[in-house]
Amino acid sequence: QVQLVESGGGLVQAGGSLRLSCAASGIVFSLGVVDWYRQAPGKQRDMVAAINVGGGTSYADSVKGRFTISRNNAKNTVYLQMNSLKPEDTAVYYCHTRRTTTIPTYNYWGRGTQVTVSS
Repeated sequence: QVQLVESGGGLVQAGGSLRLSCAASGIVFSLGVVDWYRQAPGKQRDMVAAINVGGGTSYADSVKGRFTISRNNAKNTVYLQMNSLKPEDTAVYYCHTRRTTTIPTYNYWGRGTQVTVSS
């Protein structure tokens, strides 16, 4: 059974930092793409950052230069370091992993962790 468990969310003041973690069981993160998404109340879920099999990363324009995604293969965990947080970063953050071009394909989501940034 595959499980993705996010942690590290919380309440922080604007300008502060948080590090989110996503630990996986039943699946090996380094064999697929791992994304962080976020969803604010009343808004769609948007991709924030992604890391691919080779370790390449990509970011939404709104977080470039402030957020960093990384992966620890030994711990089978992906992190999202969030610096210079803004109130508009407030959302539930979800960990997601997918593999679409290699069999077996898969697509799994975590349950999310709340991040609240106060002004």
